Amino acid sequence: MHRTDGPVRRILFPGRHHLVTRFQVDYLRALRAGLVRDLDGRRVRCAPDVEVVWVVTSANHSGTRRNPLPGHRREALIENVAVREGLPSVVVPVPDAAPNPRFATLVVTSVATGTGREPTPADTVVACSTPSLIDAYRELGFRVAGVELDAAEDDGGPGGGARATGGTVARPWDVVELLAAGDEHWREVAHPAVPDFYARYGLVAHVREIFADPVVSGDGDLTTTRDYRTYAAAFEEASARKWAQVAPHVRPGRVVDIGCATGGLLEHAAREPRLHESDLFGVDVARHLVAEAEHKKAQGVFANPNVWFVQANILARSVMPDASVDTTLTIALTHEVSSYGDGVRDVELFARRVLRHTRPGGVWVNSDVCGPADPGRVVVLTLRTDDGAAAAGDGPDGARTDLDSLAREDVAAYVGGLSTDARLAQFAHDFPRSSGATFAPERLGDGRWRLTLREAMEFLTRKDYVDNWLSEAHERFCDLSGPRWASLLEEAGFELEPGSGAWRNDWLVEHAFAPVATLHDATTGEPVDWPDTHVLTVARRPELA
Repeated sequence: MHRTDGPVRRILFPGRHHLVTRFQVDYLRALRAGLVRDLDGRRVRCAPDVEVVWVVTSANHSGTRRNPLPGHRREALIENVAVREGLPSVVVPVPDAAPNPRFATLVVTSVATGTGREPTPADTVVACSTPSLIDAYRELGFRVAGVELDAAEDDGGPGGGARATGGTVARPWDVVELLAAGDEHWREVAHPAVPDFYARYGLVAHVREIFADPVVSGDGDLTTTRDYRTYAAAFEEASARKWAQVAPHVRPGRVVDIGCATGGLLEHAAREPRLHESDLFGVDVARHLVAEAEHKKAQGVFANPNVWFVQANILARSVMPDASVDTTLTIALTHEVSSYGDGVRDVELFARRVLRHTRPGGVWVNSDVCGPADPGRVVVLTLRTDDGAAAAGDGPDGARTDLDSLAREDVAAYVGGLSTDARLAQFAHDFPRSSGATFAPERLGDGRWRLTLREAMEFLTRKDYVDNWLSEAHERFCDLSGPRWASLLEEAGFELEPGSGAWRNDWLVEHAFAPVATLHDATTGEPVDWPDTHVLTVARRPELA
């Protein structure tokens, strides 16, 4: 593209724009007035009708520390500031994209698509302070004005009063972090329209809650090692079976599926005739899964139109008002509450929260994995050694200690190629360091291991999850047994309905356990029956407290 030094008609202003600063607005005014030089030192001359194109990047990404505000809130904030300041502006959203050398091209193409006019170096200047992106826009031929890069600490130019603590010019993200940290100086640095806007929509508390979340990653997920394609597919595949298990216990009214994944269970609930007037809510912590559920809703997948999805971490707060829910569903969730939170204590806290949001007479239906009734029993677990490769790492019993440095696919290929015996050696390395659980099996030789029954079942119930090996190693399946679940729910204030209790998945026994393993009592040598693997509880809040 050919670049000229003639008057520009557009100022391309890309950024995530979770917040607008005083400095930015003053700088844009000065740029429009011809008082700013580009990074090559040439004065930028603007046409009288020059327009600011606010490009909102990662517009479809929200609810995370990297992007706490949804795109529509950011667009509304920009429009608010632009109208208040009399800045001729348009806003163009750009979807989230992984870092790549063609990001500047994506922005330019998005602007062309969104406005019907393609920005060119002849009529557009880019306002940007991110060095890697500056180079990308320059490679496309655009002049670049440096925004915060132009401001020296002692200058008296645009935005001189919009300083962060320490005297440097605050970028918007610096101000978001001040806000999240509880530093009220953010209000002085932000544009005057921002505090009112944030207050109107409760965004101060929203941002602080997201930044304070001890569990969720910066991208809004429990873990960075999980492959959400296989994870979501597994939930979708099992949804019909899970719905058949819990459907008889569901009370019409407000139905909330916590840990809803991509909404597979709610698809079945939405087709249930007796629930046609019910409100169905799905809650999940993982941004990827909620986004897919929303996508399915937009495609008309759910027969009941009264379906909503919420991204929230149930370890951080309650998700529903008190005494407002008729049925709470949790499928394969509570072991994650224990694993990613503070163990059983967080399950107890969660149970009390569910009790509070349940109407008198309403129910909490929980289906999950569970541990054996006698977890401390010492057993000998004998595993096949001829169904895969032997362990050949540099760690204890041949475990590899470098899996964290490998791609997920390479981890899956390596672990999937091990014998069952060698896989236990690898699990003994990865599971305790990731989950915090005690796991100390003693190798006896010839595929035999001395360990507790709980340790044996932690391994056997996870050994085939090679696609998400490191993610699964973070989770503990056996924190709670069936009897412990009963006492926990009763202590929280629920009453258990008939049919509640632990059960053994005999499909797992036939297809996953028995072909590769045997259990014997470590003292007597007698065979040990395979213990319970799952629990189903239907917990009712009493009509009268």
